[in-house]
Amino acid sequence: MADLLKLLLRVAEKAANVARVCRQEAPLFQLLVQEKTGVDKNKKFVQDFKTLADVVIQEMIRHDVGAQFPEIIDHIQGEESNKFENGRGESVIVTVCGTEKETAALLATVLDGDQMAATLLACAIHQDATLTLTDTGTDDLHIPLSPSDLGIWIDPIDATSQYIEGREEVVVEGCLCPSGLQCALVLIGVYLRATGEPVIGVINQPFNHKDPTGWKGKHFWGVSCGSVKACSVLRPKERPAECPGLSVVLSSSEKQAVKEALAPLCGPDRLMYASGAGYKILCVILGLADIYVLSEGSTFKWDSCGPHALLLALGGGMLDLKECLRFGHCEGGHHDQGELTYHQSHSESPGADRWANQGGLVAYLDCQMLHRVIGELKGTF
Repeated sequence: MADLLKLLLRVAEKAANVARVCRQEAPLFQLLVQEKTGVDKNKKFVQDFKTLADVVIQEMIRHDVGAQFPEIIDHIQGEESNKFENGRGESVIVTVCGTEKETAALLATVLDGDQMAATLLACAIHQDATLTLTDTGTDDLHIPLSPSDLGIWIDPIDATSQYIEGREEVVVEGCLCPSGLQCALVLIGVYLRATGEPVIGVINQPFNHKDPTGWKGKHFWGVSCGSVKACSVLRPKERPAECPGLSVVLSSSEKQAVKEALAPLCGPDRLMYASGAGYKILCVILGLADIYVLSEGSTFKWDSCGPHALLLALGGGMLDLKECLRFGHCEGGHHDQGELTYHQSHSESPGADRWANQGGLVAYLDCQMLHRVIGELKGTF
């Protein structure tokens, strides 16, 4: 199944190219934005947007993975509906067609006849990502999985609001980026359909850095399957003894009680805030933060599945926060029973909430740090 990982890296890079193409011209980008309504609206945000880039990326990944692994096609799920409304009020089902020309013709109906924009997008969708993706380090990897046992979650563009705003933040090396394009990620997670355990994760950061020719991306991957643990990044080094404080990353909208409980543990400079659930988990993976805490059920399976696999590959994990606080799963080390899973919905909930991580979450690499954070949070909410 190393071939599946390689394919996911390629389609994630294609997805990143689509995301960059859609940001090249502001008039084009304005055409691509639609507001989510009804049961598909994430209640955390005043406005939550769906973009054509989101839909195109999701359907492109579904198309490419299904073509090579037909056993998985009916078990590929994503954040977005592929139903899109154009400027004339016509409803269009967005799919990837057999040829670039056919895809361009379909996209032109969404883009109110804008052939140039449609052609540009279709070219990005149908391009061969092997031309742009350098050595991935996966050639010697053996993953003992069968395609018929797997499901896939896709978040086409996590932190969509940051992608739409398009702010270009200056990033200090070794520090997280609180907001801006760098927080927008393509997230793909593979899980076992029988247990919901995440086993392969791919993260692509389309807007990692900028050079004179434009934005350049970066990809990350991880595998956690039985005894097979592999990741494209090294586990962050242990912090020196003279730096005992923890660093925790939160959403700026996190409950005040959580902020106040963690402030003494972190000190004034190490309680940090950033946009995008996927990006905050990536900060833990890269060692830019020790722990990510979210007390509300405002993330979803597509947000967490891919990054979760990387955490597991590095010896960490992602737990249901409310279960941790109620039962103390973190005590005494790593416990599988509190890990988030990805195969079962909350059937009683409407729309997207069926797939919410309803108990909140805590992402970590070090069990001792996790234990300290949970200890501070017990009884606060």
